[in-house]
Amino acid sequence: MRRKGAGAGLGLGHPVPRRVGLLGGSFNPAHPGHLHVSLEALKRLDLDEVWWLVSPQNPLKTARGMASFAQRLEGAAQLARHPRIRVLDLEGRLGTRYTVDTLAKLERRFPHTRFVWLMGADILIQLRRWKRWPEIFGRTAVAVFARPTYCLKALAEIAPLRFRRHRVPPEAARRLAGMKPPAWTFLPVRLDANSATELRARAPRRRAAGKGSKTER
Repeated sequence: MRRKGAGAGLGLGHPVPRRVGLLGGSFNPAHPGHLHVSLEALKRLDLDEVWWLVSPQNPLKTARGMASFAQRLEGAAQLARHPRIRVLDLEGRLGTRYTVDTLAKLERRFPHTRFVWLMGADILIQLRRWKRWPEIFGRTAVAVFARPTYCLKALAEIAPLRFRRHRVPPEAARRLAGMKPPAWTFLPVRLDANSATELRARAPRRRAAGKGSKTER
C-alpha cells in the first residue's frame, strides 16, 4: 500500500514518499542488474520508491573510461522506465562526493522519510574503502542483495561482522525501513550476473563485429 508523501523534495515536482530505497553508483552504464535489484527492493522491503543516485564521479574510480555524467544519467533514465524508480542527480545538486555525506544531507532535507541504502554483495566487499563507512550503518538501514560468486566473501567482510547483532532476517525485511539504525539485511534473491564492467568490455567487440559484418556496395 502506497503511503502519502512526507515533504516537497528538492524541487522534484511531487511529495517525497516515506520509505525510499537509495541505489547509488556510476551507472557506467546502467544495466538490467540495477533494475533487478530495484524491483526486488520495492517488493521485499515494502518501499514506495527507489531513487537511482547517479554519481558525477565515484571517488574510488578514475575518470578514464567513464562516460560523461549526462550520458550516464540519460542511459539510466532510458533503462529505469518504472513509475516507482526515479533517476536523480542529487549528489551534484547537494554538492556531495561521499555516500555518508549524501545521507546526512538527505536526512536533514527529509526528516520524515525513512531511507534504505541498497547495494549488491560485490559492493559490500568494497565497503571498507568507503569514507566513514560505519557511519552509513549508523545513519540508515542497509539492504544487501546477492550477486553471483560474491556472497560468501561479502558476508565474511568487516561490515557484516561488526554489525552482525543488527542483522535482520529476510522474512522481516519488509519492516527494515522502519527500524532504528543500525539495521541491515542480506537478501538471497535470484542472482543476476549483469556487470557494468563486462558490458563496457563487450561494447568495443560489438562495434568491431558490426563493422566487419557490413557488405560493400
